[in-house]
Amino acid sequence: MKKKMLAVTLAGMMVMGLAACGSGQSGTSGSSAAASSQAPAAETAASDAQSTSEAAATESAAQTSGKKFKVGVCQLVQHEALDAATQGFEDTLKKEYGDNVEIDVQNAQGDSATCATIVNGFVSNQYDLILANATPALQAAQSATTTIPILGTSITDYGTALGVSNFSGTTGTNISGTSDLAPLDQQEDMILELVPDVKKVAILYCSSEANSKFQAEKIEGYLKEDGVDYEEFTFSDSNDLSSVVNSAVNGVDAMYIPTDNTAASNMPIITQVTGAAKLPVICGEENMCAQGGLATLSISYYDLGAETGKQAIDILSNGADVSTMQIEYASATTKEYNKKYADTIGVTVPDDYKVIDGTD
Repeated sequence: MKKKMLAVTLAGMMVMGLAACGSGQSGTSGSSAAASSQAPAAETAASDAQSTSEAAATESAAQTSGKKFKVGVCQLVQHEALDAATQGFEDTLKKEYGDNVEIDVQNAQGDSATCATIVNGFVSNQYDLILANATPALQAAQSATTTIPILGTSITDYGTALGVSNFSGTTGTNISGTSDLAPLDQQEDMILELVPDVKKVAILYCSSEANSKFQAEKIEGYLKEDGVDYEEFTFSDSNDLSSVVNSAVNGVDAMYIPTDNTAASNMPIITQVTGAAKLPVICGEENMCAQGGLATLSISYYDLGAETGKQAIDILSNGADVSTMQIEYASATTKEYNKKYADTIGVTVPDDYKVIDGTD
């Protein structure tokens, strides 16, 4: 046993001796050996760091994909445009998160007080994000929380809806989203194109919808520039709508209805009067027009909702700051018309207008 230990000791001393001899070689040879040994070490360290970084990124992505989110959707009222926006939003989030996102869709049935009840419930349940579909829903969400991220959709003008003066594209608060504002100057051009002898236009909207008033005022400015007279006709809800429309069709050559949610939900009431009067009606969006308008400059509300869904993903997965997130607008518009209504009132529509599906 002692002989074995002695052998090991002697072997160790021989190794130390050899190492000492190596260090006694010329300086040039020693420097070259050191550099040669350091380079692979540096490369190995860099490679290890890169591997660690990639592993951390993979782990982070895995954690994000596995995290569960709760999202509340408050929709003002049920009609095709708002329904399409909500559907686009839902589809986008479900495609990204699958079963890891719970989307609670609630409809306020056109009542602003119910919007407040809905969003307060979302806040109490500590949802991760709120989608407010239409202006009263957005205003209710604004009052309910300053911490939970809020995205709006089907909102015409955020400055008007939120009471932000000198609005420049971001709110500086916990709110962002998408706008359904089609170019109003082009909508006014449609009135002149389809009714070239127009002298006076009736402008119809719900007095409780701030964004409708915003659109009406813009259209009025454009009409004034073109020397066309106009008159506003406002209603408070569906109860007085019929009588207001009956008054509006007298002494005018055309009617303009902005993207007004109450009007959109009650287009059959409006059409019953305007159709009998053979009055050209220019609407703010496609679904209103399909129910009884003449023409519109259309956007896709489904695409608008899908774009809002992408904003939500950026917030939930990437931690994007909603306060600096730009309001997004529809990227494309289409001139469309309701063929049945055009035939009913005897108006010939130019060839560059597309027939709305289901109206031919």
